[in-house]
Amino acid sequence: MNNLKSFTIALMAFLTLGFGASLAQAADKQHKAVYHLNSKDIETQQDVLRNAQNHLDAIGADKMDLRIVMHAGGVSVLRTAKTDVDLQSKIESLKLKGVRFEVCKKTLDRGKIDFKKDLYDVSEKDIVPSGVAEIALLQEKGFSYVKP
Repeated sequence: MNNLKSFTIALMAFLTLGFGASLAQAADKQHKAVYHLNSKDIETQQDVLRNAQNHLDAIGADKMDLRIVMHAGGVSVLRTAKTDVDLQSKIESLKLKGVRFEVCKKTLDRGKIDFKKDLYDVSEKDIVPSGVAEIALLQEKGFSYVKP
């Protein structure tokens, strides 16, 4: 009987320690958010960039996986940034903090947009097959959806 009691106490201690570790891991869990940008309105685009920065400031860039997915009119923020130094600075600052800017291939194809020459700082790894599909996939992976 003493062996059973000792085993039960040891098992309870193990489970309690394991549960405590799980809580600690949850506290350190990576926060994930996807910002949806499909507006060609420059004020809305500026809001998205400012909100993303505020989000990083509140949570900490080291604890965030933040994506800005652009399609339709939202892609124009990167076209404007080709010649707007202030906008370039905001985008670079976010990228240096790990924010990924993802661009819809369907929008590029439909608009005959050459990402290499028409958009600011976009590479092939930034292109996703479909902006809306990417947003849905990220939500399935636990990303919070944000639409400023």
